Amino acid sequence: MIRAYLKFLLKARNVHSLHSPFVFDLYSNLIRRDNPGEQRFAPIRALQQELLKDARKIQITDFGAGSRINASRERAVRDIAKNSQKPARFGRLLYRLIQRFDSRTIVDLGTSLGITTLYEATAAPAAQILTFEGCPQTAAVAQRNFRKLNYQNIEIITGNIDETLAERLKTVPAIDLAFFDANHRYEPTVRYFETCLLKVHNDTCFIFDDIHWSDEMEQAWDTIKAHPAVTVSIDLFYVGLVFFRSQQPKQDFILKF
Repeated sequence: MIRAYLKFLLKARNVHSLHSPFVFDLYSNLIRRDNPGEQRFAPIRALQQELLKDARKIQITDFGAGSRINASRERAVRDIAKNSQKPARFGRLLYRLIQRFDSRTIVDLGTSLGITTLYEATAAPAAQILTFEGCPQTAAVAQRNFRKLNYQNIEIITGNIDETLAERLKTVPAIDLAFFDANHRYEPTVRYFETCLLKVHNDTCFIFDDIHWSDEMEQAWDTIKAHPAVTVSIDLFYVGLVFFRSQQPKQDFILKF
């Protein structure tokens, strides 16, 4: 990961060198404009602190690449909260993207304890949010968290995403935003991308987590960037954004976040 980050830094561009008005505006006015202390995130921050103290143990069902930190099938909720949750700034970035593009149908692959999903729901309380989780006991904890913060617009779909994703998306007219953080292997990542691709429109945004997590994820990111439907990709190292704007020339950007 360190080597990948050093390579990333060598390739990263300064915002002032961008020749895309869309990306320049997105980066200057959204990606870099963070507000960690914003009060609307306080309930999520408080919930995270509770989860970090939760000693309850649950049985893990893992259909993906597994954890590099804890391979045990029985894990304490606090350990999952410590090792699996994303830094809060990524949740806030997701929040800003959803608000910027006025996302009304959101697909979330890899619920875990539901923290990222709660950032999505905070950004768009009236949106339809479909979140997919393979592990039943992890999904049950997430569901309690959604109820605790009183969000009614989140539907959690439990089971192997290989089996649940395509079937559930049959009823969705279009996807406005999708966050991919499920099976961190090449073939499933690309397959989930292609499944969701059937529902994109001109202003859809896809966000891929951990694009430099492994050689397989880097390969998946390269495949996704090269897809003919993708016109703009933005590599922020920890996450990658792709857009499908027909009016844009095909361009790939590597930017610091």
